[in-house]
Amino acid sequence: MTPNRLPRDRDIAQALRRLFPHLEDRDERAIVDRALGSRGLRTASPEAAAWLSAVAYARHSFTDYDQMLSDGYDQESARHFTLEALNDVLRGWGARRVVGANED
Repeated sequence: MTPNRLPRDRDIAQALRRLFPHLEDRDERAIVDRALGSRGLRTASPEAAAWLSAVAYARHSFTDYDQMLSDGYDQESARHFTLEALNDVLRGWGARRVVGANED
């Protein structure tokens, strides 16, 4: 973690390390940037911002989700069919929690 980070940036990065102890630095930076750039996460707790940003990042970066949307699947179907791959990524990062079938 870079010592010159702003407080919110630092707090989200610390939350990521607690939630995902095996997360690589390059993924951490991308997830923190995603959280900081999200209007919907501006008032979220650092833990909520870290979790939601990590799930979105993993879904878009490490599953076929975007390709499925391009192929005409609706969001719900694409999320259903990529759920196992998404949770595999989260587990690989050391997460103790995964995304359930009815959770975003």
